[in-house]
Amino acid sequence: MDNFSYFAQSAFPLVWIVVPAVGAFLRARHATSPRERLDIWQRWWAIGAFGCGSLWMTVAFLAFPDVMATAIGFDRTPFMFEIAFANLALAVMGFRAASASARELLTIGLGGAMFLWGAVIGHVHQWFAGGDHSPGNTGGVLVTDILIPAVMIILAVRARRLAPTSRPAAEITA
Repeated sequence: MDNFSYFAQSAFPLVWIVVPAVGAFLRARHATSPRERLDIWQRWWAIGAFGCGSLWMTVAFLAFPDVMATAIGFDRTPFMFEIAFANLALAVMGFRAASASARELLTIGLGGAMFLWGAVIGHVHQWFAGGDHSPGNTGGVLVTDILIPAVMIILAVRARRLAPTSRPAAEITA
């Protein structure tokens, strides 16, 4: 594999960070309040980064398993089918997050983090212990696997802080 091809394959996952970030930035310039700006960022990130990025991985693992096996530096295994459906679950959560409450957003971000940050540990282990420098094991995939759920969690925490405070249910019934 030549250097350009390796770089392109390694950097491709960054599309799922760059496109939603640019879209949110451009759209949020016209926001009239911090809450509206945050809502814009949450929707762009949920749909673009989390939802579309995970849906792409689902399609890639199901439709092009040999290409994905080569990209991650492994032989094709039945485990790749499981990875496809784990990514489908993340995609569904990402699309759901587009209209979720702050509490749901936090839960969705944490759920995604458990899978993706676990994947990061696996990637790094294979990188150092197994010498796997394949473009789908190092590079952009590490950045996206770390940042997509981290930003989702940060946005959710920020949304909870901006949300109007409400009384607990016990006080409302009184």
